Amino acid sequence: MKILLLGEYSNVHATLAAGLRQLGHEVTVASNGDFWKSYPRDIDLARQYEKMGGLKLIGKLWSNRNLLQGYDVVQLINPMFVELRAERILPLYRWLRRHNGEVLLGAFGMDYFWVSENMNRKPLRYSDFNIGNKLRHTTDAKREEQDWLGTAKERLNRIIAEDCDGIIAGLYEYWAIYNPIFPDKTSFIPYPIIPKSGATVRPRNTGDPLRIFIGISRGRSEYKGTDIMLAAAKAIEERHPDLAKLTIAEGVPFSEYVEMMNSSDCILDQLYSYTPSMNALEAMSRGIICVGGGEPENYEILGEKTLRPIVNVKPNYENVYQTLKELALHRELLSDLQAQSIEYIHRHHDYIKVAQQYLDFYLTHGKGV
Repeated sequence: MKILLLGEYSNVHATLAAGLRQLGHEVTVASNGDFWKSYPRDIDLARQYEKMGGLKLIGKLWSNRNLLQGYDVVQLINPMFVELRAERILPLYRWLRRHNGEVLLGAFGMDYFWVSENMNRKPLRYSDFNIGNKLRHTTDAKREEQDWLGTAKERLNRIIAEDCDGIIAGLYEYWAIYNPIFPDKTSFIPYPIIPKSGATVRPRNTGDPLRIFIGISRGRSEYKGTDIMLAAAKAIEERHPDLAKLTIAEGVPFSEYVEMMNSSDCILDQLYSYTPSMNALEAMSRGIICVGGGEPENYEILGEKTLRPIVNVKPNYENVYQTLKELALHRELLSDLQAQSIEYIHRHHDYIKVAQQYLDFYLTHGKGV
């Protein structure tokens, strides 16, 4: 099968491509590398933010048009799958439809349905936009509302979701948003992770502090709850320097991010999520514990009955602080959680197993390649 993966979020498409290639398929990744993270791709679609940058990117797309057609499957990371205005993306989407087979949409992150459903229907107990019935009026959330509601982005998202052959949700919460609206074309498939050979429980000396790691995304700290998690972790380190040590990564390329993360015991992940993100899953594959989203729905959608490797936290400072304090005081728990983390990735996120699930989806939810 010939497959084009268009766009990138947190290494999802680059990792999926590796799994699909292992299964014998021809795969091209075309993306901007997810901005400064600079994930690998075959066709670089990064936009230069300078005068005429949009027109130059359109020129790049046009000059590479022969490399963007003739595929059995085209998978879009998001409705905004290239760095252009929505009005300019719609003709590109139409062109991709005409010159390829199946076109599929990823429900992997921010889009119109994520904003609108969490603000109105509120299917989740908490999210980036609500805590129970109360909306979160943060600067970041407000910006996303203005960006997606009643705009060209909303129209683009609606058109693609209605028109595409299938929708793939990478987390439980995205499935909870899309499945009620598009039940016949939406499926949940876990994110792909390459298991780390030799990953094992990390040896510890008696008295070693809890090594905490947190990554900060530029301009999204309040929205993702990083501000709260960071404050709690700093408080633990300041009040109990013998029990905890904090490492912070901000705006660094993925390779540097991984180096900084590798010496940690646990990673603090998105506060308002039910499930671990790609960065947290990558950490878990290395035996690093995720402190973040581990709600029952996460395990249920995976069919996981025994493993509970994620240290779940509620979306408030007090709970994050107390959870980290308990983990720092009871470091004897770390070995079991680390072992469970490694096994969890093998069971549910192995990139080759996940790639096979994608292939099954391509064959049963699209036009029948």
